[in-house]
Amino acid sequence: MDINSNDIESIVRSVLLQMKRGDAPAAHGGMAQVAMLKAAKRIEIMEFPIPQPGDDEILVKVEGCGVCGTDVHEWKGDPFGYIPLVLGHEGTGEIIAKGKDVLFDSQGNPVEIGDKVVTSVISCGHCQNCLLHPESPQLCENQGVYGLIPDKADSHLNGWFSTHILIRGGSTFFVVNDLSLEQRMLLELAAVIAHALEQGKRTGRLNFDSSVVVQGCGPVGLMMVAALHVAGCSKIIAIDGSSLRLDFAKELGAEHAVSFKDLPNLEERVNAVKGFTRGVGADFAYQCTGNPKAASDVYKYVRRGGGLCEMGFFVNNGDSVINPHFDLCNKEIMLVGSWTYGAHEYPVTMAFLKKAAKMGLPLEKMITHRYPLSRLNEAMEMNLSMQGIKIAYEA
Repeated sequence: MDINSNDIESIVRSVLLQMKRGDAPAAHGGMAQVAMLKAAKRIEIMEFPIPQPGDDEILVKVEGCGVCGTDVHEWKGDPFGYIPLVLGHEGTGEIIAKGKDVLFDSQGNPVEIGDKVVTSVISCGHCQNCLLHPESPQLCENQGVYGLIPDKADSHLNGWFSTHILIRGGSTFFVVNDLSLEQRMLLELAAVIAHALEQGKRTGRLNFDSSVVVQGCGPVGLMMVAALHVAGCSKIIAIDGSSLRLDFAKELGAEHAVSFKDLPNLEERVNAVKGFTRGVGADFAYQCTGNPKAASDVYKYVRRGGGLCEMGFFVNNGDSVINPHFDLCNKEIMLVGSWTYGAHEYPVTMAFLKKAAKMGLPLEKMITHRYPLSRLNEAMEMNLSMQGIKIAYEA
């Protein structure tokens, strides 16, 4: 292994920090490997000493992590300005060491060495949204998450695309021993969907008997189909251009599938949706793509008096054009957005995944490609190619 002056400086600072905290050097010894995003489209494997956790910290050996669209956007062009950093926020692993003050997880469950855990988002607690609207922690102005934390000289194990991750004090985390590895890698994605489902219900336009369009059958849209099905909605219409994804949507509970490749004209697709909904259009729609044109189209599928949840734009993909008269006012559509989730929604999400498994929904099949740490650049390219469904890093 080649070590340059920067690496030596980083190692020295890490050891000095441990000494300052009064910790012994790495109890488990050896080096942790991380997939460091050093520049756009350039992930490099780097090594750092495995630290001894402080009194309120947890050292986790990573088992796997899903690749999110947000990871890919950051990998492509650093829209958040975080480079260098270790990506990966859909991760899970096993506790191999913990500080003496770590007794319970964020749900009040006892924490032991060997437990399987996941992390959630962290709200700051002091911005205006946190102070005035604590019931909506997902709107925190300073929300943090492991996998979107810039690398620092004394803090390297900040993302799940690594062999080890150090969970700091004040973080939200949950013991998930009763979930499979696949369920754990899908948990963060499922939390996004659990929040969006509740947002849809708040409009008063979504119930057991609703006909629901899900536009976009990537991982977000497919998990949305599954959540709607588990929640009791049986009239689900999936729209996408991939036969692989549309077929899987039907496995997860979609009653009908509409391909924009078979029906390239919007009017044809609208008529298809109306044909499944007594000629009036869907009661509700979830827009799950990051495509501005699709975001314009989705209004046309919704009936007068229906509802719509936009959840496809977690990064700025451009503007979308609608006609306020025909798309909103004349129809009286109830429109709502959905943005991430709060840590308090994780227990509900776990219950959803367990119920889906009991119903026989094959959510684990969503993970179609798995890559080792050394091939994460390829994993990002595979995600962009849209040849599979869910891409993952597995240790």
